[in-house]
Amino acid sequence: MDPAVDSAPDSSAPPSAGAPRERPLVEIRNVAAGYTDPNGSRVEVTSDLSLTLNRGEMAYLIGPTGSGKSTILKLLYMDVMPEYGLVRVGPYQSDTTKPNDIPLLRRMLGIVFQDFQLLPDRSAYENVAFALYATGKRGKEVKERALQALSEVGLGHRAKARPSEMSGGEQQRACIARALVNHPRLLLADEPTGNLDPRVADEIQKLLVKVNRQGTALLMATHDYRLVKAFPARTLALVRGRLIEVDPASL
Repeated sequence: MDPAVDSAPDSSAPPSAGAPRERPLVEIRNVAAGYTDPNGSRVEVTSDLSLTLNRGEMAYLIGPTGSGKSTILKLLYMDVMPEYGLVRVGPYQSDTTKPNDIPLLRRMLGIVFQDFQLLPDRSAYENVAFALYATGKRGKEVKERALQALSEVGLGHRAKARPSEMSGGEQQRACIARALVNHPRLLLADEPTGNLDPRVADEIQKLLVKVNRQGTALLMATHDYRLVKAFPARTLALVRGRLIEVDPASL
């Protein structure tokens, strides 16, 4: 592991003159990336993309639907690889990480999707526990951690409910519990309130902000400018393949 990433600085001691700055948790440098559309045509999403995100930081990715926000998140969990440039998350770099190491990268991430992606034939508890089983956890630890994660997102009383028995807000809370149960350093949220009405969206956003304030870095892709203004944080607009920092109050 990279000590610059994995060792927290001693906040009780003043920084010495000339001490090296802590490396960002996330770094994207001069990246080009795209995808192939259903017609087989190549669509360029980014041409010279750069981004850094520090430990414990919160930031929004904004832009209209189809602008490439999801592609940026996919670059970070290496579902999409850059055509050129560099992507680094913690100790994992796009130019050196082998396919067998990508599951290890994803263990340090939590991912929340717009469409929930819960297993329909399993309860909220079983959906959260599945994320633990996938990392090799077994027995009593799984039960304790899964129930604790559900309790932390306000869903402890619905542990036995299946997705079809839960509201949209409850399903998204289950997704957040699943994303957090392995104690990720970075939470990626892809339009997490896109399928929710404004009142429920606010509840979910308050939960995400709480998670961030407890120390988990958060990068959230959204086109809901109302939420960005109501819960302001660093805001990055994707414009013609590049990220431009903007004032949330100006949206």
